[in-house]
Amino acid sequence: MVINPEISSTNPSLPIQKKVLHAGKGDLPNFKHGTKVNFHFVSKRLDTERTVLDDSRKWSKPMELIFGKKFKLESWEMSIETMRVGEVSSFTTKRCYTHSYPIVAKTLRENFLPKPPGHDHKQHKASSHMCGMMAMQAEGGLGYDDLNLLMKQPEDLEFIMELLSVEQPEEYEKESWQMDADEKLDSVPQLKADGNTLFGQKDYQGASEKYKQALGRLEQLMLREKPGEAEWDELLKLKIPLLLNLAQCRLSLSDFYPVIEHCTEVLEHQPANVKALYRRARAHVGAWNPKEAKQDFETVIELDQSLDKACRKEILAVEVLEKEKDAEDKGKMNKLFN
Repeated sequence: MVINPEISSTNPSLPIQKKVLHAGKGDLPNFKHGTKVNFHFVSKRLDTERTVLDDSRKWSKPMELIFGKKFKLESWEMSIETMRVGEVSSFTTKRCYTHSYPIVAKTLRENFLPKPPGHDHKQHKASSHMCGMMAMQAEGGLGYDDLNLLMKQPEDLEFIMELLSVEQPEEYEKESWQMDADEKLDSVPQLKADGNTLFGQKDYQGASEKYKQALGRLEQLMLREKPGEAEWDELLKLKIPLLLNLAQCRLSLSDFYPVIEHCTEVLEHQPANVKALYRRARAHVGAWNPKEAKQDFETVIELDQSLDKACRKEILAVEVLEKEKDAEDKGKMNKLFN
């Protein structure tokens, strides 16, 4: 046994000793895989002053932990799973379970500690290509004297925790990083449907965000596969309609350069995709790339005769604009030299 789940434990042989400071309410929750908890914590050294290392109540938001996601401080999961909602308890934790605290605390401070104006907690951040120990050597440590000391000389620590809320996996909407591969894939159709609904309501920005979320999850999944293999091709089939939908959203918002980018990506895989060519052509008009716009409209005419009239009208409009701009430019030159 690592920790006694009862009200208090004074057995010095246990690596984690618990003392309830304020009783919680209700039954002990079921902390199954994927359970999300929100909590506050105070970490203290066990010196005579009981020096406070960190206090999450002074940070930008409470701590959040997902059970089963391999959080680097194993003792926190073991401690929290003995708590009821609303409970405040002290956990005196042996150094065998606190040795990773300095690295965890560094990350938490950089992400959640309020930043004074003009100050960046990440200013000492080393290259992401370095391993953890190399990065620390390059930085001259973790960037915090108290954490450097604990890194060199691990100590027993006290963690005072207040459990604020417990949500079962089916009770909250998971963020992408909380999902496994199957969950990410299963979430894509709903995100696309949500985007389509918002697009129908002419909420083009909201629809864009839904399509972007779906694309982000697909791209994460595609990184796991080898381009050209069946699994990767199946994911690409899901990705292309999302790229086209996102392109239409940005076109509706007159945000032309992303339209060109997304349509070009589609055309790299499907050179005869008429929707991609037509939307890119219109974006080229908006970004005023007349040569590229006319080329795309001409290609659309070759591929789909039903769009001949619409494309020729677009080409004529571009040529009229070209003449107007040429006349305007000549007028400016004449004024310049006269």
